[in-house]
Amino acid sequence: MSTATIEPEAQQEIRTSFSSDDQQFLTFNLAEEFYGVDILKVQEIKGYTNVTKIPNTPDYLKGVLNLRGTIVPIVDLRMKFGMGVTEPTSFTVVVVVNVRNRVMGFLVDAVSDVLDLNAKDIQPPPEMGNTVDITFVAGIGNSNDHLVTLLDIDRVLTDDEVKAVGEIPADAEAVEASA
Repeated sequence: MSTATIEPEAQQEIRTSFSSDDQQFLTFNLAEEFYGVDILKVQEIKGYTNVTKIPNTPDYLKGVLNLRGTIVPIVDLRMKFGMGVTEPTSFTVVVVVNVRNRVMGFLVDAVSDVLDLNAKDIQPPPEMGNTVDITFVAGIGNSNDHLVTLLDIDRVLTDDEVKAVGEIPADAEAVEASA
């Protein structure tokens, strides 16, 4: 088996071409709005398939998927953000992310692109007063012709919501036994 190597001078060129002020975000659509999450939090993107529903869970928790032996809770981001229920289409995907050292899937309408943003191109979230909770918004990025709401994926769910999701069985046998 052969492996590709990069010459030291090529490595130096790669490092300097991507500034330490640059960040990459996976962007996706929810109800015709653009959102982004830090690409380093994304584990994979999976086409939508039916999920196993778990009784007595919050409405935004669609159920769980068995992803190579790991039971992954699936959160409908539209429902979580008060945008209605995601109606699956051929573009609907599950973005599998690491949230507070736990693997979770976020159901989104469609994945858009990987966006490179320099720190100076990211604006802080707007002040919305005390009645609107936007603690999960890390900032607003500008991508050519539209704004992208950048999410702090670790804050999308509250501590209590993460705890509730954490009570879902973590292994495939437990889910199959309860079905």
